[in-house]
Amino acid sequence: MKHKIFIHSKKGFFGEDSKTSHAFGGRYVPEILYPALKELEIAYKTIMQKKSFAKEYRELLSKFVGRPTPLIYAKNASKILKNEIYLKFEGLANTGAHKINNAIGQVLLAKKMGKTRIIAETGAGQHGLAVSAACAKLGMECVIFMGEVDVKRQFPNVFNMQLFGAKVVSVQSGSKTLKDAVNEALREWSKESHNTFYVLGSALGPYPFPDIVRDFQSIISKELKTQCKKLKISPDILIACVGGGSNSIGFFRHFLLDSKVKLLAIEAGGKGKNIGENAIRMQNNNAKVGIAQGYKSYFLSDEYGNLSHTHSISAGLDYAGIGPQLAHLQEIGRVEFSSASDEEALEALKFFAKNEGIIPALESSHALAGAIKLSKTTKNKTIIVNVSGRGDKDIFITAKYLQKENWIAFLEEEAKTCKEM
Repeated sequence: MKHKIFIHSKKGFFGEDSKTSHAFGGRYVPEILYPALKELEIAYKTIMQKKSFAKEYRELLSKFVGRPTPLIYAKNASKILKNEIYLKFEGLANTGAHKINNAIGQVLLAKKMGKTRIIAETGAGQHGLAVSAACAKLGMECVIFMGEVDVKRQFPNVFNMQLFGAKVVSVQSGSKTLKDAVNEALREWSKESHNTFYVLGSALGPYPFPDIVRDFQSIISKELKTQCKKLKISPDILIACVGGGSNSIGFFRHFLLDSKVKLLAIEAGGKGKNIGENAIRMQNNNAKVGIAQGYKSYFLSDEYGNLSHTHSISAGLDYAGIGPQLAHLQEIGRVEFSSASDEEALEALKFFAKNEGIIPALESSHALAGAIKLSKTTKNKTIIVNVSGRGDKDIFITAKYLQKENWIAFLEEEAKTCKEM
């Protein structure tokens, strides 16, 4: 690895353009959004750097989010897989996933900037849920944009968002998934940015969002460093799932310069190799360098630059692009990519539920599948997996795959009960 590692962006870009590399990131947005992004950049460089902001943020992480999250030794899995397996269990954070780390940070930043209204996009629903909870905690109006497909398959999260007082807008355009929710949220922000703050959920989009999200999510790797030192653990391999990339870049952040630690990102292998059957962008060089949704990175797209349809059993991994810092890290060889299929993710979910007593989110199950797959060829290593969320939210997906008849019977009985009420 000869290229410089960009820990932070330089003038909004990660990496440098050359014959062998690209500068990823940037700010490619309509002129109407420039004032809002410039205002956000100033807030990032001033408000977020203040000791008073950091103190208030840390207090919210401790007393509202419930950090630090535990580092669990997976004793039974370790014995079976012939590796020392540890799990950074973000599922025990308030709202059930890592998304709350960034959500509470950005909503706090918005409040300090004098904004009164929050908008956000969500795919699996965990980011929307986290933003809704953060808004309820800090007293902010909240609107969540969510693709119609995701609204249907993530009803528990939609229900809870509304319980927190958020308005959930079902997006009907395009493939009706995360990329379309992002587009709609950006359109809304362009219309009304003077009192509205857009909380972007992943480490992507126009600068300074990739830096902001990474900084808030880096609490994961910061804690992990401390926990490893306390337990006298020297990790050989860190594994995280990657859609847009917020949990993975936060998990990798404080290990980027430690060349002894291998960083492995697991993409959604879906149900097949054809276009629209997976969300594999980086592993097999499926994606092309392009510009979409405000930034330059790798995207699954057609010859005209239109984003391709994708598929994953996990709503949080079916994004057609990837965060610019991860694109940079892959290109210089610092982060390696692999993938796990829908079936492998489900098998990993069952394996860790049975052997370790945790129910991981389907997104996290891809990372766990990566650990299982790696253990077939790699032994006697210390592997830490970021279990970025718990699987309560996925019951409407996992139950129909794993216990279809019982699930149908339950739903029919519930429907009957509802009609009788």
